[in-house]
Amino acid sequence: MKHQIYLSTILISLLFSCQQKAQDIVSNESNQSSIEKINKTEDQWSSELSDLEFRVLRKAGTEQSFTGDLWDHKADGVYTCRGCQLPLFDSNTKFKSGTGWPSYYEPINSTNVEEDTDYHLGYARTEVHCARCDGHLGHVFKDGPKPTGLRYCINSVSMDFEARETTKP
Repeated sequence: MKHQIYLSTILISLLFSCQQKAQDIVSNESNQSSIEKINKTEDQWSSELSDLEFRVLRKAGTEQSFTGDLWDHKADGVYTCRGCQLPLFDSNTKFKSGTGWPSYYEPINSTNVEEDTDYHLGYARTEVHCARCDGHLGHVFKDGPKPTGLRYCINSVSMDFEARETTKP
């Protein structure tokens, strides 16, 4: 009798877990469908991007820390995807993480970035990529500041910067 109760509990737990995962998948798919994808061949991307941009954006590479032009950038504006110009991060969410890469505590819009699990280093990390062109941006970690507690650690070479227009009195 104890074994039957134990097995029933496990089966019910598995059922609810599978149901939640299915709901998460449907929810993610509905969020992702709001942005029209850009599809280009590797040759097209290669001709439009520098070697480093191509290696990072299309091959999930990483630029060396403290070398990118945006890691210590302090101007007011919006950081966009270098591959397709989709707005990604606002300068108001940028913070100094000490890592040598630009860091933000949240994206401009949660549908503009997508996340996936990356095992390239032999353990699970959360990769961040552009929702429009699938360009690799960097990774997100759970050691950031309030209000989110997240640190989006993004390659400078994956982004462009658009200064915010200021209104003069």
